[in-house]
Amino acid sequence: MTEAVTQQAPAPSAARRRRFDAETLLMLVVPPALVLVAFLAYVVWRQTADLGSVERSQLGWSTVWGLIGEHVRLTVYSAVAVVAVAVPLGVLVTRGRARRAAPLVVGVANAGQAAPSVGLIVLLAMWLGFGLTTSVVALTLYGLLPVLRNTITGLQGVDPMLVEAGRGMGMSAAGVLLRVELPLAVPVIMAGVRTALVLLVGTATLATFINGGGLGAILQTGITLFETSLMVVGALLVALLALLVEWVGRLLELLARPKGV
Repeated sequence: MTEAVTQQAPAPSAARRRRFDAETLLMLVVPPALVLVAFLAYVVWRQTADLGSVERSQLGWSTVWGLIGEHVRLTVYSAVAVVAVAVPLGVLVTRGRARRAAPLVVGVANAGQAAPSVGLIVLLAMWLGFGLTTSVVALTLYGLLPVLRNTITGLQGVDPMLVEAGRGMGMSAAGVLLRVELPLAVPVIMAGVRTALVLLVGTATLATFINGGGLGAILQTGITLFETSLMVVGALLVALLALLVEWVGRLLELLARPKGV
């Protein structure tokens, strides 16, 4: 009896090792390290480069940090709105008669993402007005598809026998959803959230055209004045932010994954 218990005890630690294997640790360490090295290289260049008056104005530290803060705020607000809309909608279209509407809902989301992002943002600005709110609405519409599609896929991929087992234990439909289906679908849903985050960081650069703020202001100034350094720096900062956000998404995906999955 004692031997049996001794043999079964290492199972949880084995599960933890699978969650934090060498590949996972490498994935968690390398992206932030690359971002740090690249940003330090930018800092060295910024402190030693001979910049013109426009470049000094646009690349001043207070300006850059302010724009990064605006960009992060746009991304976070939009990501929260995407999850708040896409996950409940994905759950809804996998329940009962609403399943018939799933292809239509995904098709509409596909159409929204296929639409040119600049056109979508400008049209919404003409309708709702310029500013942060319209930018968040546009980005939310643009980022819905990955989370919605992955929510539907994740829930549909749950083993029906597990659902029936939950029902057999006396759980209600809501209990099975919250305690069985959603936990098992979390890895797939979080992969969609991570994809949406990267899309939102890139698309948020266009918010500057409707006074939404963000790092797109540096790119816009560089394009308008043909300042190559501003275009390169703007693109670099957006790319580094996208890498960092993608890393945060992976970290959240790992932390949200149920034990043993």
